[in-house]
Amino acid sequence: MVYIVAILSVIFLGMAALVVSRIATVVKNANGPVEEGRIGTSNRINGALFMIFFILGIIGVVWSFLYAKQFFLPEASSPHGRRTDFLFWLSMGIIMVAFVITNALLFLFSWMYQHKEGRRAAYYPENHKLELIWTVVPAIVMAILVFTGWRAWRDIMSEAPADAQVFEIVGKQFNWIVRYPGVDDNKLGSYNYKLIDNNNETGIDYSDESSFDDFVSTSELHIPAGKPVLLKIRARDVLHSVFIPHLRVKMDAVPGMPTRFWFVADKTTDEMRNITGNQDFGYEIACTEVCGQGHFSMRIRLIVEDEASWQAWCKEQKPLLSSTPDLAARIPANLKAKAAKYLPADGAAAPSDSSTASTKQGGGLSVASATIR
Repeated sequence: MVYIVAILSVIFLGMAALVVSRIATVVKNANGPVEEGRIGTSNRINGALFMIFFILGIIGVVWSFLYAKQFFLPEASSPHGRRTDFLFWLSMGIIMVAFVITNALLFLFSWMYQHKEGRRAAYYPENHKLELIWTVVPAIVMAILVFTGWRAWRDIMSEAPADAQVFEIVGKQFNWIVRYPGVDDNKLGSYNYKLIDNNNETGIDYSDESSFDDFVSTSELHIPAGKPVLLKIRARDVLHSVFIPHLRVKMDAVPGMPTRFWFVADKTTDEMRNITGNQDFGYEIACTEVCGQGHFSMRIRLIVEDEASWQAWCKEQKPLLSSTPDLAARIPANLKAKAAKYLPADGAAAPSDSSTASTKQGGGLSVASATIR
């Protein structure tokens, strides 16, 4: 790389010297007769340099692409992600073809039509047929790209399927909080931002009996593979952004304006480890909005596993109500009987996902602690 930079530096210095020499010649002849021979030589040199620059530029572009390819993300782990990638590379391909053709003509014409003694430039004021071609063809290509992009966006942002598994992810300075529907009803309960405190970070509303079995996590999000997943997204304080790069998922978390994104993850974490050859591979959810001084720490692991393993993991978790008996005071009197089975009999806090999270690692289960504060 150092040698390439050195060679390019020498080339550019030589070009700069020629430009300075040319300027000196122009200044010298400004008030006198033009030296045709000198102009012809200068033009030939400039024309040759144009072609050399173009060829070296193309080589540099190709080399840059091939070198950077190792840093590209692997194939998307979701159908909509692969569709998005196809449209991206289609657009890039069309743009690259247009770029190479137009610049090839630019540099080639500089060489072909350089100054020659006795040659006169042709006056070519207009050509309606040519203008129609270079207006209509790009317009058609642009319309096709816009239409295919709109169709993809429409499908990706459509309503989630009725059988989608629903999760809620809440951003706050500076971590993510995930709320899962409990295994008893597999339904997320209501929330109210006015109920947020140290014991109830997502503002779960316990006047809704669907909330009784909900559990939370700040360390990881487990989802089933091959099944539609609907993320309900909120923010507690400032603007955040949910970003799952390998699934091509990105959606802002806006205070006071719930957003959503649904997708299907069709490659488990273990499958991606085999595909990438990296046994330490792991999906992650990051924040792509600079949300404050601790923005760098806003990440959470995403575990994609087969549905049987996911169901087994969910059954091991305990509702937030079980680990935080103080929340029982928020349950209406007419629902206390239904909530009784989720409360510890002796009033002591039972372990829950907020204190213990089972993580599938390479086919086995390991236990990691993560206390909600």
